Amino acid sequence: MSSVTSPIATSQNSNNNTRWIGRTVIYGLLLIFAVLYLMPLFVMLTTSFKTMDEIQNGNMLALPQSSTFDPWIKAWGETCVGLTCAGIKGYFWNSIKMVVPAVAISTIMGALNGYVLTKWRFPGHTLVFGLMLFACFIPFQSVLLPMATILGSLGRFGMTLQNATGFNFGFGNPTVNLVFVHVVYGLGFTTLFFRNFYEAFPTELVRAAQVDGASFFQIFRRIMLPNSLPIIVVTVIYQFTNIWNDFLF
Repeated sequence: MSSVTSPIATSQNSNNNTRWIGRTVIYGLLLIFAVLYLMPLFVMLTTSFKTMDEIQNGNMLALPQSSTFDPWIKAWGETCVGLTCAGIKGYFWNSIKMVVPAVAISTIMGALNGYVLTKWRFPGHTLVFGLMLFACFIPFQSVLLPMATILGSLGRFGMTLQNATGFNFGFGNPTVNLVFVHVVYGLGFTTLFFRNFYEAFPTELVRAAQVDGASFFQIFRRIMLPNSLPIIVVTVIYQFTNIWNDFLF
């Protein structure tokens, strides 16, 4: 008996081979781009553990021959920045105290805004969203002077409240003011992210919760937020990166 190969089987094998070759090429290109993207980070980390002689005379891509933590120790607590030689630890913690509250507040407010604009629509909600979206396209430099004026007014207002009540509300604190700036400026972006995410969320679940007697915040806390982890992660990464890398203020 002679076996005859089916044309359909031959076509399937050809398609499988083509698909395998295509995937191999794609993953190979992705691997090359990943190496190129991570190369500066690799050089930065390995160089930070090398001695000065090894940096000057050695290969930039080579691993450290004699690892040392002295550069890290000096940068953290001994490096001169400006007129002081106390390292970068103070500046690092100032950045943390500014970035974490700004990211948390802008993310929560953006989630609430997106929730209201999609599931509790009111007359003019499109106009409100358009105005908030317009704020995303205003460069920092154009609002620098108005923002400085507002912060100065907040500082004077805080001093007045402190003199009247004896309690410091923190309006004159530069870190608090920077948190306020980044929350206001990032609110348009966070609202855009959550609004687009919640637009695809089933409204029937919200209506069913309303029928069961759930309140505005109960629906938000028990239904919306538990299903918002992907967009929360995206928003936190976006806001953290932008605020941490900002040197204008």
